[in-house]
Parts: sequence; C-alpha cells; structure tokens
Amino acid sequence: MRVEAAWKRRYRAPRIGFPTWSRDDPEHLVYLSNASGRFEVYAWDRRTGTHRQVTDRPEGTGYRVPSRLDPSGKSVWWFDDEKGNELGRWVREPFAGGARETIAPELAPAYSAWLATGSDFAVLGRSRSDEGTTVYVLRAGDAPKLIYQHAQAATVADLSRDETLIAIAHSEHGDSRNRAVRVVDRTGTKVAELWDGPSKGLQPVRWSPIQQDQRLLILHDRRGRRQPLIFDAASSRVDDVELDLPGETYAEWYPDGKALLIGHEHRGRGELYRCDLASRALERLETAPGTIATARVRPDGDVWYQWTDAATPAEIRSVREGIVLRATGDPAPAGVRYGDDELDGIHYFIARPSGQRPHPTIFAVHGGPEAHDQDAFTAGVQAWVDHGFAVVLVNYRGSSGYGKAWRDAIVGRPGLTELEDLAKVHDRLTAQGIVDPARTILSGGSWGGYLTLLGLGVQPERWSLGIGIVPIGDYIAAFEDEMEPLKRYDAALFGGTPTEVPASYHRSNPLTYVERVRVPMLLLVGQNDPRCPSRSVDIYAERLRALGKPYEEYRYDAGHGSLVIDEQLKQVTAEIAFAARHLGTQTPIA
Repeated sequence: MRVEAAWKRRYRAPRIGFPTWSRDDPEHLVYLSNASGRFEVYAWDRRTGTHRQVTDRPEGTGYRVPSRLDPSGKSVWWFDDEKGNELGRWVREPFAGGARETIAPELAPAYSAWLATGSDFAVLGRSRSDEGTTVYVLRAGDAPKLIYQHAQAATVADLSRDETLIAIAHSEHGDSRNRAVRVVDRTGTKVAELWDGPSKGLQPVRWSPIQQDQRLLILHDRRGRRQPLIFDAASSRVDDVELDLPGETYAEWYPDGKALLIGHEHRGRGELYRCDLASRALERLETAPGTIATARVRPDGDVWYQWTDAATPAEIRSVREGIVLRATGDPAPAGVRYGDDELDGIHYFIARPSGQRPHPTIFAVHGGPEAHDQDAFTAGVQAWVDHGFAVVLVNYRGSSGYGKAWRDAIVGRPGLTELEDLAKVHDRLTAQGIVDPARTILSGGSWGGYLTLLGLGVQPERWSLGIGIVPIGDYIAAFEDEMEPLKRYDAALFGGTPTEVPASYHRSNPLTYVERVRVPMLLLVGQNDPRCPSRSVDIYAERLRALGKPYEEYRYDAGHGSLVIDEQLKQVTAEIAFAARHLGTQTPIA
C-alpha cells in the first residue's frame, strides 16, 4: 500500500487544542481536535478516561469561538454558526450527551462577544451592526435581560467566583485596540471602572478563584510591554505586578489566590514562572525551549501547558507529569527546525530545505496584524520546505510580542509600514545568497493576504509570484461588509472610518495599486468569510481582468479558513502546484 507523503500526513495527524476544565468538577474537560478529519469539540471525562465527540458538522466547529463548560461540568456550550460565517447562537447539551438546547433563540443570530457561565445563569455578549455590542443575562424560564449596550466594541471577560460581578472590556472611548475595563453586577449597575487613558489598553483575564474575593487579574501596557496588574473592584485599588523580564507576559491565578502563573515570551519563544504576590519572587518552572501557547494552573496546583517547537507538533504537558493528553492515531512526521535573526529590530524565522542555495523562497506573512510567528510547528511551513522552498516568517512592525511601540507602529499607515520591513529582510537574505530573488513568493492569510495583494502593487519588482489566502482586495468594500468588531478595529488602526479619513484608506488599499501588479497571483477565498469578505476580492479580481493581469482563483464554501482537513490539503496542493507552474519548482508530492 502506498504511504502518503509526509507533508500530507502532518495535516492529517491528530491535533488537540488546550483543554478547558469546569470550575467545580475539573475532571470534566472540553477540547478541540481534528480526529474526525475536521476540527470538532470533544468532551473528556478524566475519571473514566473516556472521550466523546460533541459536535459533528460538515464544516467543523469551534475554531473561532471556543467551547465552554458550565461551572458544574454537567453541560457543554458550543457556538453554532452557518458554514463558518461566525454569525450564530450558542448551543448547550449534557456533558455525557443528550438533547441539545439552542440558547436564547428569540435573539437574532450575532457575532460572539464571548460568554461566561454561572451555576444557574449565563452572561452572553453579542455583536451586530444594527445593535452594536449587547450583553444579556440569561436564566432558564426568563426572557433575556439586557444589562449593557453600546455602539462601540466590547466583550464579556469573566464572571466572579461568587457569581455577583461581571468584567467587561469596552472601547466606549472610541479605541477598540486599547480598551478599558468595567465591572458591573448582574443588573448592569457599574461597580468599578479602570482605564489607563488614550492609547493605553487593558485586557481583563480572570477573577480571583477565591470566594468573596473581588480581585480581577488584568494585563496592561503601562511600561511599554504587556504585564499583569490586580484590580480590587471593591476598593478600586491597583496592585501593579512589575516583572523584570524582556519581551511580554501573560498571567493566570494559582488556586490559593496568593501567586500568579506568568507566561513569558521573548523573540518567539516562551517559558513559565510562578510569581509569589507577597514577595514578588519569581520561580522558573522547568519547560523545554520552544513555544508555550497556553498555560493554566489546575486546582491541585499542577500547571498544564501547550508546548511546541518548529520540529515538534503541539503537546499538552504537565509540569509534574509530562504529556497528559495525546490524540490517538499516527503522529505527525517531525519537521525542520527554524533559524532566526534580527535586522533593525525586525525579528524573523527561516526554515530552510536541504540542497544548493539560493533557494526558491516563500515569505509566509502572518495575519492579525496583532499576532506573530513563533518557534512553533506548522504543517504549512513544513509542506513548502518538503517541496524545496525556504520559508521566511517576519514579525513586522504591527506584530504582537515585541512591545507596545512595535505593535502601534503601523497606526495611521497600515500595510505600507509592514511591507517596508518585509523588504528589508528580503534584501538581507538575498544578499546572503539564501533567497533566489527570481523565485520569491509573497504569500499570507487574512492580514497577511491583505499585505500580499498590497505588496504585489506597491513592490511589483520585488516579488515573483503572489498567493493571497482569505485576503482583502478593496479595503472600502471590506470595511462595509466585515463583522462589526472589525469595523471598530479598523477605525482605530486607520484613524477613522473610510468616510472620515478617505486618504488613509486610499493610501493603504490594494485596489489603489492594482495597475502596477506585474506577476501572476492565486487568490483563495472563503465565500462566507466575515473577516475578509469575498466581495472585496470580487472587486479586485474584476479590475485584474479588465487590466489583463494574470491570476487564478480558488473559492470554497466556508468562512475565514476551513476546518476540514481534506479541504486544507486541496488548498495547499493548489498553492504548491501554482508555484511549480510559474517558477519551475517541485510539483506537489502525492
């Protein structure tokens, strides 16, 4: 029997997301997995060792809106949308299986502004263009009770341990990139407020795990890099936990409320610490070099975390026990390790194939823009390496993980700033003889897809080919059609709406530069995408046709990417075949 190529087996190999446990029964957990051939929600009873597939939808479930458990662990909550359009409702069903219940069916479908579950009620955040952000308290037998509404973006962050207080991150001041925190009771009455002022954001994480303790853990940017503080909603006292660590941090509570778990990331690699709140002493926890995507403390004080590096698929590990959750099935073949370097503050990774250099190269540009590439296993990167390509991952200005100034450097001039950074790295690697400038692809998904289309017009002489994955072609149309929270984000990034600052959008719009495009491009478009809507690509493609520019399209019936493994493989096969036809590189390996 013929064995499938390693790059395909990496996609098909079972993957597991970080598990979430219930508050009162931590042996009941939920997680995301592709074990069925698409990503679905699974329930895990750790006492019996049983795993149950909760959802089974043709398009997959749960990628954009994580599932939940109620505090008792008796019910699983998951978000039901239509073919990845992210416009939907929550569904609840028993942990062990049984009848499903659609939550608040009398409310129109909406984008999720997150959910907090209590013992006998839930706090539901919703976002719609005709309503703005709304927050409801839902209790069985009662009509949904509206407790918050505003035109600006907001999200429900967490419900306090005694279930009396709700933390909301909001942008009523008009800047959804830098939010304030409001604490309200279950009637919506304001109890406390914390705002650091213009251009300084706060991100509420979680309430103290101790009963009657009204301390809220929050991340802030006061020192130019993300660090924790503790806000006492009863007294409005702020305890700023200053950490002498480079890079950025995130935090979670230890069960006794006397210490924090600190996740520290610097230059795309992570580590963990325990921080004693009384002494501020930091104790480093033993973890391998690589990336720690998520970490939390179990009720018994053990720390679980999701770990990976470029060569090793993600694993769910415990500080005490090693691997605690492994998917069944054949593991993914290992990948090549990344090298990394820095140029003028621009940190980048590179994965290189064997063979003579210079290599055909793909600049795989991350989305976000407030995201970043890490020393982490990616089946897509390894697929290109298997086909003879070097892969360059650039954490351009605008990326997270490198401090607030770096993250904010694109405000008012998005797109063009990032392309300047990509050009610098491209020039260096070409001069070093690593990159073949005659066989260099610009590619990316989401914001990376937007940068791809923009870059092919702004830097037409630099790139040999373009592959735009769920891209933006016309930013005006994208703004009109995108989901409501992203309208608010774009307004903060560009300095206003297209009506308010038309010059800013014109300057950063791929459509502005379409006549300068010189090389073929492939456009991969999700027809139900609410983040990078397909109409913006329709307008861009129509202009390409009118100008006689060569391009190809791959359209699929899903949203902002597919959760179905076979569909993912079809798309990567199309991308590599497109490159082979135009650059004379390897065709996809069966």
